[in-house]
Amino acid sequence: MKSRGTVLSVLSVQRPYVSVLLIRMFFLASLPSLPEKIKMSLRKQTPSDFLKQIIGRPVVVKLNSGVDYRGVLACLDGYMNIALEQTEEYVNGQLKNKYGDAFIRGNNVLYISTQKRRM
Repeated sequence: MKSRGTVLSVLSVQRPYVSVLLIRMFFLASLPSLPEKIKMSLRKQTPSDFLKQIIGRPVVVKLNSGVDYRGVLACLDGYMNIALEQTEEYVNGQLKNKYGDAFIRGNNVLYISTQKRRM
């Protein structure tokens, strides 16, 4: 470790950016390998990947009007048109209606989020 510190200090005088690079390389090399589950969570995911993964799961769909629809995501298309099953309509956090199946036009959708648990 002392010899590396000495080398780094010599290089930092001549080229400061080289020492930062060497410190980063040393630090990354000293890390134990991460568990596979953590590596998967660090991988970048596209919105399309996310939407494919949540089909069949409970979701919350928030509309531009502020109304929430909670249900099981049956399917969706490229225009964000959504089909929900076991749908509940919430206005200002209050349950207003229950529907078997609901179809939501994509241009009304503000966001889709996974639901932690059914209420």
